[in-house]
Amino acid sequence: MREPITLTDDNLDSVLNTDKPVLILVTTGEGLRGDFKVAFNKQAADDTGMTYARLDPSKNPAAAARLNAGEKAVLVGWYCGEEVVRRLRPWGTDLPLAIEMLQETARTRNPQIEQTDEESETQVEEKQQVVVSAPITVTDATFEQEVLNSELPVLVDFWAEWCGPCRMVAPVLEKLAGEFAGQIRIAKVNVDENPGLSQAFRIQSIPNLMVVKERTMIFNQPGALPEAALRDLIQQAIALEIPKEEQPQPEQ
Repeated sequence: MREPITLTDDNLDSVLNTDKPVLILVTTGEGLRGDFKVAFNKQAADDTGMTYARLDPSKNPAAAARLNAGEKAVLVGWYCGEEVVRRLRPWGTDLPLAIEMLQETARTRNPQIEQTDEESETQVEEKQQVVVSAPITVTDATFEQEVLNSELPVLVDFWAEWCGPCRMVAPVLEKLAGEFAGQIRIAKVNVDENPGLSQAFRIQSIPNLMVVKERTMIFNQPGALPEAALRDLIQQAIALEIPKEEQPQPEQ
């Protein structure tokens, strides 16, 4: 069984500076979700088109600094010596998104890399099944792509680890993410780690729940809502039709 490469201070540059996409899991082993660990190891064993690697920042501080990583688990994708994607405290849903972004970057820069229709359909289907099955982690850098450009409405949960009400609402959001799979996405923004979004939306109290549909904010309210209210909010967001801008009629 093929396992992820073990990165060190000495071999990091040789792994990063290749023409092959590299997906690196930086972790000391603590704070990593079990579902992500299983998915990462399975992908490393099955996917020969990408390099999968692990780095222990406590044992390799120079390599961790190069990747701008601390003690908290982070998933970093590199291609041709440049960072392409980053997911802090990755969930199982973050893995297929990171892989797709790396593959798309590789295809864009190297048109000779092609996929068969069967492979494309499989990956799209997998993404659709996985992405909406649990909340996704969104950052200042990924908000536009994951939320504003989403084809589905997105319920955004602004939270922090120290927030008690945030921890209470988290399992409810996970449950609803699975219940409304394929109809809405649920995203989580850590306000301590993403001050840009907190300032942009003037988040002063958490948890703060926001719903965005077709690049339009349709709901924004602080406070932890009960499950029934959250379910109603999601159903209303799904059913709501955003008025389209009227297009000028061609002259007769």
